Amino acid sequence: MADSKFSLGIEEEYLLVDLDTLDLAVAPEALMTACKAELEGQVSPEFLQCQIEIGTQVCADIAAAREDLKRLRSCVATQAKAHNLAPIAVSCHPFADWKDQQHSDGDRYQTLARDLAGVARRMLICGMHVHVGIDDEDLRNDLMGQLSYFLPHLLALSASSPYWQGQDTGLASYRLTVFDNLPRTGLPPLFDSWSDYQRSVQVIIDLELIEDSTKIWWDLRPSHRFPTLETRICDVQPRLEHTLSLAALIQCLARMLTRLRQKNQRWRLYDGFLIGENRWRAQRYGPSEGLIDFGRRAVVPVAELLDEIIDLVAEDAEVLGCSNELAAAKDILTGGTSADRQRGVYAASQETGKSHDEAMRDVVRHLIEEFHADL
Repeated sequence: MADSKFSLGIEEEYLLVDLDTLDLAVAPEALMTACKAELEGQVSPEFLQCQIEIGTQVCADIAAAREDLKRLRSCVATQAKAHNLAPIAVSCHPFADWKDQQHSDGDRYQTLARDLAGVARRMLICGMHVHVGIDDEDLRNDLMGQLSYFLPHLLALSASSPYWQGQDTGLASYRLTVFDNLPRTGLPPLFDSWSDYQRSVQVIIDLELIEDSTKIWWDLRPSHRFPTLETRICDVQPRLEHTLSLAALIQCLARMLTRLRQKNQRWRLYDGFLIGENRWRAQRYGPSEGLIDFGRRAVVPVAELLDEIIDLVAEDAEVLGCSNELAAAKDILTGGTSADRQRGVYAASQETGKSHDEAMRDVVRHLIEEFHADL
């Protein structure tokens, strides 16, 4: 286990909203300049001009991740307020129209807009990515296949995108509906070895269809830049503490699977068809309708499945120093996912006689408050 540090890195994408209209706003150049000056390479523009992305440093443990993420969120919030703006950490803005947004300047964004055509224009979505440090390449590949089993569980807990262009989509995570239109997305394929993975990716690189593996956007992938396994399935979280609970859960699962491997054991590999069914259930319902336990051949409440996972990785959480954050994942179920909370705000506003548009704006106000709650 000493060969795998299980360090953490967290990336989050935020939307910027105007504090008066609560609609999306373009990130001013002065805002980006101020953030870059303070955060020294940990902040960048995203595909759309209304987005901003942050990334923590390499964090030895969840305590370091909390400290750095709080610093990053606080900086963005402070600098945005100076321009009468506020960040929200949500995967879809409740009422904004993607047709009104413009993509950022820069060669990478110009290339994406050209290559992805109409698919890219709807990309008014944000996500969170959790990197876990795993130095051994074959272990990285081995864990990618096994960890895929838990991706629907993570999606169900993280769902934060029920609204799209002012309408309730009926889904807990509409973000994936948009993202899955891109090529090279979805569940990662199963590869026999790291060399097998490299050979497959190299085929389309050699054909100059992509420049490198950063253009592969699976729900879980080996990072191109870092010796990490990068989990990308989650919707971004309005609450900082929920981000940390999900990161702790991912970190513990990676260590648990490594621990099994050292005992010549492994998590059973299931076909992507079956995991994809759970992925759809999580996307559609969040945690409310349960997920399939393939061993039991039954749909089981997510609360029960989460309890089982927490027990399974308790030893790992203790070693990694994230037992409290792991246990706090239950708070997401107790208080509702962000999708649940947003719908609750909308319903409460409607009950007071507010119009649909007013209730939608109350949802955005709620998201602003949640972003600032843990700072």
